[in-house]
Amino acid sequence: MQHADDILRLLVGAHALTRVASLETRNEAPAAQWRTLVLLRDHGPQRIGDLAALSRVTLGMTRLVAQMADAGLVDRGADATDSRATVVSATDAGLSALEDWLRVLSEALAPRFSDLDENEWETIRRAADIVGARTRTAEVAR
Repeated sequence: MQHADDILRLLVGAHALTRVASLETRNEAPAAQWRTLVLLRDHGPQRIGDLAALSRVTLGMTRLVAQMADAGLVDRGADATDSRATVVSATDAGLSALEDWLRVLSEALAPRFSDLDENEWETIRRAADIVGARTRTAEVAR
């Protein structure tokens, strides 16, 4: 059970890190907004239902997308293959806002890790690479 516990600790730590960063930056935007922009950046335009499934949101994606469209972060358009479906894509302003947010997060968290040595940084890089590869594999399999 040790390995499963280690993965769980990594997951819980990542969630805590996200909460700490949001609190320290006093960002009012919902985390779902940033998650949605990351998904659109990484996966390209998505139908609202597919975006909700990728984000693991069962309710509220239509409302979130409407708010983001009103803010100029995403565009909504008709699906070329199904006129009943809406396709969402990130705007240049949305991608720029995401990059700004990621920079702010990085700057807010940097002091918490400023005393790490190179071996610890290598461990973090390696863990990030492994987690990234495993989650990309899971998304492709989905």
